[in-house]
Amino acid sequence: MAKPEEHLKFVLLALYLMLSNASVDGRLITSTKITESIRLIGTLKTIKTLDGILIDCVDIYKQPALHHPLLQNHIIQMKPSSYPREIKLETSVSQKNHLEHSYSCNIFQTFLNNEECPDGTIPIARTTKIYLPGVLLNAATDNPGQHEYAQISLVDGKYLGAQAEINVWNPATYDQEFSLAQIRVFLGQPDGSNYIAAGWMAQPGKNGPGFFISHTRDGKGCFDLQCSGFVHINNKVFLGKNVLQPSSTYNGRQDQISVAIFKDKQSGHWWVQLQGEPFGYWPNSVFSGLGESATAITWGGEILNSAAQGRHSSTQMGSGHFPNEGFGKAAFFRNVKYMDGNLVLIDAENVELQATKSACYDVHIENKSKDFGTQFYFGGPGYSDQCQ
Repeated sequence: MAKPEEHLKFVLLALYLMLSNASVDGRLITSTKITESIRLIGTLKTIKTLDGILIDCVDIYKQPALHHPLLQNHIIQMKPSSYPREIKLETSVSQKNHLEHSYSCNIFQTFLNNEECPDGTIPIARTTKIYLPGVLLNAATDNPGQHEYAQISLVDGKYLGAQAEINVWNPATYDQEFSLAQIRVFLGQPDGSNYIAAGWMAQPGKNGPGFFISHTRDGKGCFDLQCSGFVHINNKVFLGKNVLQPSSTYNGRQDQISVAIFKDKQSGHWWVQLQGEPFGYWPNSVFSGLGESATAITWGGEILNSAAQGRHSSTQMGSGHFPNEGFGKAAFFRNVKYMDGNLVLIDAENVELQATKSACYDVHIENKSKDFGTQFYFGGPGYSDQCQ
């Protein structure tokens, strides 16, 4: 009979092999599959999507957000208590002529066999990443490199939110880089150390662009649910592995999503709305130095340039084409608006334009129109004879 201490050693060794990398017959076995095979705490149902992603339907009160030390006794708010006036509830489908048509992407996921998560649960895609209670990464991405932008902005104001219709593309991305289009709302401090963002992102190895959210506190943050803090309330949308379908094609059909970020004046929470439907919020307590409003807003594109080939990245922004090519060829934002202190939507005017490297990615604002309000084109191909 084995001694108790020998039995304990055996158990510890078994746990070590389960939770770390091991070699079997010369093949490297990692903990990835083990991690992905374990259902999240609070899971009431699991759904497998058509592309093989496992979605756990987690009890809304056992979601990772509530692991945050500042949210231990948080009472979930199921809908905003104050709502922006005249907020865009759905994206436009038909416009003046067929050349200006754009369509809504499908983000409210249709699961395998038309299943969806039950009421009182939220869908969370299984991942190998660990949900860190209140711990933020060094930046909104843990990939090193230079961030480049082509965007417009409003600064030095008092804003309670922002909105836009964002044209969706699937730009080419390389190495461990990303390409995204987003709204960012900077909270309280002029140095931009607190902000929240929402939009779409393309990354290598994914089947298409996906909807994402991100936030930072004191200059540190994360995407989606990599760290706790964002309270998810919608049982139709999952984060991290979703794919927007379809996405736009060059000189063809144009697809878009309607995104809004706004502050609930009563609770103080910062909500995200997608395709006219609120799906979650960041509690006011998650951030520092918030005050009563945001101080700046940006709309536009961003890429990560890691210069992995010893030169500028070939990762594309937007459609991969420059703004001067116009509708159907270049990516756009339309109905760009901000929310004033009364939560009234106002067309963004007198904006600042910023292109980190205009030879690589640029931005061009169009004349304001009745149908599209404030609108602009952005993007570019990255590395070229002009973009070094």
